[in-house]
Amino acid sequence: MALSVRTVNYFYTRIQAEPGKPYELLARLADEDVSLLAFSAVPYGPNHVELTIFPDRIDSFLKVAKELGLVLTGPQHAVLINGDDHLGAFAEVLKTLLDAGVEIYASTGVTDGQGGYGYVIYFKEGDHERAAKALGK
Repeated sequence: MALSVRTVNYFYTRIQAEPGKPYELLARLADEDVSLLAFSAVPYGPNHVELTIFPDRIDSFLKVAKELGLVLTGPQHAVLINGDDHLGAFAEVLKTLLDAGVEIYASTGVTDGQGGYGYVIYFKEGDHERAAKALGK
């Protein structure tokens, strides 16, 4: 697989840290045919979970979020990268961005165990376009 670089929109929201809450949201999105490009859930303080949601169809996602009463921040922008996994793959991406003077805010990478990887990189607003350009998009 060649390197695939895509600028993506994401939203985040905070919900009560109750068992099943993230599941309810994900199940509802699936029921509404909203596919996700990426998703994360991390603790936020003692009683909340922060969800970062990368929907493939923003309008449908916003409709469901409104119906559920979610308070969203976004859209924010990131770059989603897929490529062939090899030793140093993440470092190569970061080096390209550093050489281009693009500052990385945060990132999360994962390999699929079968030779591919996915990498989500967050930037200060506006830098995602420079990052995509530096990575050959």
